[in-house]
Amino acid sequence: MLEVKNLSVSFYTPKGEVEAVRNVSFTLKAGEVLAVVGESGCGKSVLCKSIMKLLPSSAKIKSGSICINGVDITGYGEQEMRKMRGKIFSMIFQDPMTALNPTMPVGAQIAEAVKVHRPRISKAELKCQVIELMALVGIDRPEERMKLYPYHFSGGMRQRSVMAIALAGYPDILFADEPTTALDVTIQGQILDLLRDIQRRLKTATVFVTHDLGVVARVADRVAVMYAGKIVEIGTADEIFYDPRHPYTWGLMRSLPAFSKGKDTLYTIPGMPPTMINPPKGDAFACRNEYALAIDYEEEPPMFRVTDTHYAATWLLDERAPKIESPVAGLYR
Repeated sequence: MLEVKNLSVSFYTPKGEVEAVRNVSFTLKAGEVLAVVGESGCGKSVLCKSIMKLLPSSAKIKSGSICINGVDITGYGEQEMRKMRGKIFSMIFQDPMTALNPTMPVGAQIAEAVKVHRPRISKAELKCQVIELMALVGIDRPEERMKLYPYHFSGGMRQRSVMAIALAGYPDILFADEPTTALDVTIQGQILDLLRDIQRRLKTATVFVTHDLGVVARVADRVAVMYAGKIVEIGTADEIFYDPRHPYTWGLMRSLPAFSKGKDTLYTIPGMPPTMINPPKGDAFACRNEYALAIDYEEEPPMFRVTDTHYAATWLLDERAPKIESPVAGLYR
């Protein structure tokens, strides 16, 4: 359904070129959930916005291709993209309060999204469609609540409303950009279960952006780990959780509370992600990697095949590299 090949996206700023996405490739099948994980600033959101062409004027797709159902949309302009947004793909943004208009009733905002895709819909049909969408995302008493404003709703209810707007055109592909970050833990679980339920019922393919590996375990079929604008490891959820191969993935796993059970402190990955104005030579993670080899500072590693579905970009997988036991081996067994 979605095929991204060697995509590179840069922002041109007064301080220089920021290489936000670097040579990224992945595929997405119908009905599949792909989680994109990594620290803040690793290029996850930019990757999704690049596919939907929601980038500012300072950004440019430098190279690569984006194919939707076999059609290359890389060169599409704004007019062509508007016909696709909402219908082919849609996005749930991170903060529902900034995504909703505080001066309009929630029902009117959902109706606005429906009318974009069905401009000739009658008032009676429109009302039924809004009620149906609100019920789909688990908002009780939709006929009554469609008249309320966003400030009448809790954080979880606002996020459900944003989901209803994103689903108004019944898209084939849904991008969920950290949709549970602003919510408390119990509401997070409800929203995640709801997303999974909707995805199964509508057969929507989903790209789920998050930095929370606990969330990933709950929703994902496959996982792509991003660092410094690149996908450094990709595989099924089981492969990433039970047999991770990249030192950065090890670091993310070791940062989970489950790994620090009985210890005084949580593990943290030393250092900070590099600035993408001047990406470091070789492997961008080398300076934070306690298992780094000399070649990591000189040459960027290719994607090594672990299985037919599992790949990782680390020199530790080269046949000449020393054998290092994973520090998270057996964590989830």
